[in-house]
Amino acid sequence: MEQSRVRYAAALLALQFGAAAFFLADTVWDASRNADGEGTVLSGLEIGLAVALVAAIGFGAVLLRQMVRDAHRREEALALAKGALGDVVARRFGDWGLSKGEADVAMFAMKGCSITEIASMRGSAEGTVRAQLSQVYAKAGVSSQSGFVALFVEELLD
Repeated sequence: MEQSRVRYAAALLALQFGAAAFFLADTVWDASRNADGEGTVLSGLEIGLAVALVAAIGFGAVLLRQMVRDAHRREEALALAKGALGDVVARRFGDWGLSKGEADVAMFAMKGCSITEIASMRGSAEGTVRAQLSQVYAKAGVSSQSGFVALFVEELLD
């Protein structure tokens, strides 16, 4: 979870807590001034509401803490998945014996780039990229870009 969002949520909780503390103090102050018993029901209701507000803020803080922990776990899992994909790609490229140029073209193809885009980024002719992709697909045993990407997705899902 972004640090700025966590700080923002913590600031909101602190502001709510301050408001609840002021509300509770004001209620107690009002109750102490009305020692003759007037407004006792209203003061009791106000105190009950203030306590409920403080409890709700506490529950919100616990929920925020859990959300931050969950976000960290998801970030760690995503980092592991990224690392796992990188390992799978490197292993497969090595198994297929891809040249440096073929590996570069294959990575761009995995990212969804078109032949024109790959040629432009590599400063190559489209025919060269097309030939390299044909070699990559033949070595991988597929006939298309979607089939090529599916190889890696299937391996990660298994």
